[in-house]
Amino acid sequence: MFPIAFDPIYKYPVPDGHRFPMDKYELLPMQLLREGIAVESDFFSPEPVDMQAVYAVHDRAYADRIVQGALSKQEMRRIGFAQSPVLAERELRITNGTVQGALKALETGIAFNIAGGTHHAGRDFGEGFCMINDHAVAAQYLIDHKLCRQVLIVDLDVHQGNGTAQIFTNQPLVFTFSMHGKNNYPFRKEKSDLDVPLDDKTGDDIYLKILENTLPELLEQVKPDFIFYQAGVDILQTDKIGRMSCTERGCQLRDEMVMQLAHKHSIPMQCSMGGGYSPQLRTILNAHANTYRVARQIF
Repeated sequence: MFPIAFDPIYKYPVPDGHRFPMDKYELLPMQLLREGIAVESDFFSPEPVDMQAVYAVHDRAYADRIVQGALSKQEMRRIGFAQSPVLAERELRITNGTVQGALKALETGIAFNIAGGTHHAGRDFGEGFCMINDHAVAAQYLIDHKLCRQVLIVDLDVHQGNGTAQIFTNQPLVFTFSMHGKNNYPFRKEKSDLDVPLDDKTGDDIYLKILENTLPELLEQVKPDFIFYQAGVDILQTDKIGRMSCTERGCQLRDEMVMQLAHKHSIPMQCSMGGGYSPQLRTILNAHANTYRVARQIF
């Protein structure tokens, strides 16, 4: 089995009516338990992250405005949520779920965060429903505490990890790899260490071939001793905003490729769920559950 970060705050109503697709954070653990993919003891509930870890990658004034509820209307409009103490606490818990998951993955080989993957949050800004960049905070935490020498962030969400790229522009110990829709949000892209932009309607065959031709070579080049994996399922053809044409099976094979490579090279991995916006919630849940099914087979 493997550790999974989950917190009861996910059950709280999200401010300003943004309930869907947030329901998946509550329903996915139930599905994992029902199928026997996970057991109760796999789940852990994180406390809010230590702000010193947040300050290591985010501008202190910006981070403090999140906690104090002092973000401007313009900042909140860019983020997409209404400001509230519940939302701020949720962001801090999500972030620590990834930090603690990374620490657990050093022992177990892999760990998950039911949420996380808030890759649009940059050093001094939030956007696209992302306020604090959990992978960035956790990656820098591992480096600062000398728990790893080189991090690779594998971002396979349909949207570019622009915030992650911006944060680590001048950090050689974190290599950012983003494979995303060329014409999709964010429309102003940042420069990752490696960007692989994909055309609209890219399907399984092309998607998987590109990844197969990219990731193994990248592992040889970067030689990471830790991987953060953004496993968004918004590459599905059914996704309302993804503009791609991958199937659930293709998405599952993508996860297999990433996890098999990490396992083969004995590289610990922390995996966050990222995006997924198909009209049917059951499609989102099954696609995310496939990621855990794959992990159970491999690890």
